[in-house]
Amino acid sequence: MLSRRLIKLIETHAESLAHEVVEDVQTNEHTRSLVRIPKEELGSRVLSLYRNLGNWIGDPNDDAIRHEYEQWGRTRCQQGVPMSEIAFCLILIKHLRTYIREHAAVVFSGDRLVSGEMVPLELYSIQELNYVVGDFFDRALYYLLRGYELQAKAQTKAVGAWSPALV
Repeated sequence: MLSRRLIKLIETHAESLAHEVVEDVQTNEHTRSLVRIPKEELGSRVLSLYRNLGNWIGDPNDDAIRHEYEQWGRTRCQQGVPMSEIAFCLILIKHLRTYIREHAAVVFSGDRLVSGEMVPLELYSIQELNYVVGDFFDRALYYLLRGYELQAKAQTKAVGAWSPALV
């Protein structure tokens, strides 16, 4: 029940969370190439992730995550964004886990037995949600980088197939 309420809180505040991430990505020294990506494109990707977080972590089937993040990786490869910056961008998006820790108390505000303290079940639920969110981001990162590699390999083959040395 807690996890569901925290996910709902994230999905409800998805726009402001996405805006913060886009601003961070656009100004972070580790994501300089991502400045070339239109804010709207980056923002819509992050917003979609946050709005659909419950679906992503609630579905143990990797197919949807694989499809979404491999495509994201292919697109970033085509745009010439370095792999390291893509990984760091996902790390910035993953800071959602900090939001979960900071806002869990709001979700529990009416559930506390002792004012100012959380019961062990609440703490366990926060920890469990952070675990499943972390697991989702680990899988997303894998598929993101895999999509990037697949695109890079396809581009190399395309260039190699039309090499002046072969003509």
